[in-house]
Amino acid sequence: MSKLVEPHGGGQINSLLLPEAERPEELKRAEGLKKIPMTSRETSDVIMFAMGAYTPLGGFMGEKDWRGCCEDMKLADGLFWPIPVTLSATSDLADSIKPGEDVALVDADSDEIMGIMTVQEKYAIDKEVECQNVYRTTDAAHPGVQKVLEQADVNLGGPIKALSEGEYPKKYPDLFLRPAESRAMFIEKGWHQAAAFQTRNPMHRSHEHLAKIAVEVTDGVFIHQVLGKLKAGDIPAETRTKAIQAMIDNYFVPGTVIQAGYPIEMRYAGPREALFHALIRQNFGCSHLIVGRDHAGVGDYYGPFDAHHIFDTLWDGALKTLPLKIDITFFCKKCDGMATAKTCPHDKEHHISISGTKQREMLSKGEDIPGEFSRPEVVKILQEYYASIG
Repeated sequence: MSKLVEPHGGGQINSLLLPEAERPEELKRAEGLKKIPMTSRETSDVIMFAMGAYTPLGGFMGEKDWRGCCEDMKLADGLFWPIPVTLSATSDLADSIKPGEDVALVDADSDEIMGIMTVQEKYAIDKEVECQNVYRTTDAAHPGVQKVLEQADVNLGGPIKALSEGEYPKKYPDLFLRPAESRAMFIEKGWHQAAAFQTRNPMHRSHEHLAKIAVEVTDGVFIHQVLGKLKAGDIPAETRTKAIQAMIDNYFVPGTVIQAGYPIEMRYAGPREALFHALIRQNFGCSHLIVGRDHAGVGDYYGPFDAHHIFDTLWDGALKTLPLKIDITFFCKKCDGMATAKTCPHDKEHHISISGTKQREMLSKGEDIPGEFSRPEVVKILQEYYASIG
């Protein structure tokens, strides 16, 4: 019997991707249906449904689930869910759809038909309610708020059948792991507990320190990176993956780390998104999520430890996956090693603070990256990338 945490909701992984043999016929049928153009975030969500990462959801949220999620972090049936997963359409298009009608879900960027949805609900949302509750701000400069404000006027709710996982399986054959596959991998390795480390950046010394703490208290670390759409200036997944692998190969005990990726598009919802990341990692079989400083935050919208504190507000049974809360990490010249405020007694004048933003700035200017900041094998790969883009 597996000792891994059970999927969210207590059932089986709910993959919404149709069996391969059934897809050609359904794709042909979809060609004749009304087409709903999807944003990159909505397309990403369809792929998350397809792989089972959004277990136990069966499709895009109806109004009661949307409102409960925003206001109480609960679906209509009481199940914990902290981030809305919705699909919007223009009023004219929504008006043309009858209740119970099947529609084709189309990625607006590629024109690929990603799935078929049975429209059970059509409803307008209060965007201010969503933004204030989920993002704690209505400031349009916040990238997550901006996405909500740009949504069309009407949300469509109902079950979906996914017909594609997009480019990810072919583009990232070694990284793209579905929840059923990660669970099988953990079991094969004899892991009963795994800690997920969420990243959209190459890992520097601070990240490495977090991951090594997790290795000490669990059976292994699942370095789980974002393959979905990134912010301008972010390092592409191909380079990031290579850099992370160099760190794993040179600075971790073999068999203690798995590197993988998933197609989510970040919302930058800070504390709420930390909860969402934990829920998703529960489906992937992870017992813990590493939550460091300003997890999934952006700018100054959230305090550095808001993502720690929000886990303490949950009711019993909301989540199985636990947060591994770790303080701000830095290199202390006097300690001569990585430390946090809990382990280092020295003044800040001895600390070298490390951040992905600072590292990107230094690399873009061609500056040397000190060994206290990042491993030389990692730096070399990143320097080659920045040299290639001029």
